[in-house]
Amino acid sequence: MKKRDIAVTRMSYKEFLAWCDEDTLAEWVDGEVVMYSPASRRHQEVQKFILGLLDAYVRIHDLGLVLGAPFQMYLEPLKRGREPDVLFVRKENLGRLRETYLEGPADLVVEVVSRESRLRDYGEKLAEYELGGVGEYWIVDPERNEVRFFQRKGDRFIPIFPDERGVYRAAVIPGLWIKAGWLLADPPPSVLDALRELGVI
Repeated sequence: MKKRDIAVTRMSYKEFLAWCDEDTLAEWVDGEVVMYSPASRRHQEVQKFILGLLDAYVRIHDLGLVLGAPFQMYLEPLKRGREPDVLFVRKENLGRLRETYLEGPADLVVEVVSRESRLRDYGEKLAEYELGGVGEYWIVDPERNEVRFFQRKGDRFIPIFPDERGVYRAAVIPGLWIKAGWLLADPPPSVLDALRELGVI
């Protein structure tokens, strides 16, 4: 199947995984392929910082696994194969990892907003991740200079706000706190400096 055929072709999720490679920017939504644009420099820098910080923290404390795009998260009941910018899977859920995708919801999903993804990240994905069982969802919007945090309470997402010092405490990664300002700085701080401030190195 050629890439140019996607506008007129529906496919199963297995067909999508076989068709899609690491250089293809696409997600799978109810049998249809959704293409998206390459990320900006700012987007890449923010994603790289979050990925590096979470990965180091999780490894130091042996809590699970952190992965960045391109890696799919498949929410079967919703017929969605999304590719979060960053996702975290707890140790007890690692059995759901497959070679190219996570079968079921991640414990934490982070999306870094770009202009073309804003409606998806604040709208479709927020609803899908809530319905699909994701434990915690961060939306980082460098262009609007805002960060939104959502934590699962029962079957719903509840917005959680940083404290008066701008500190947010994660729900699904024990002991992790993060300054919202770190996620919006241009450029972001170094991962090592953040880890030192967290007191883990």
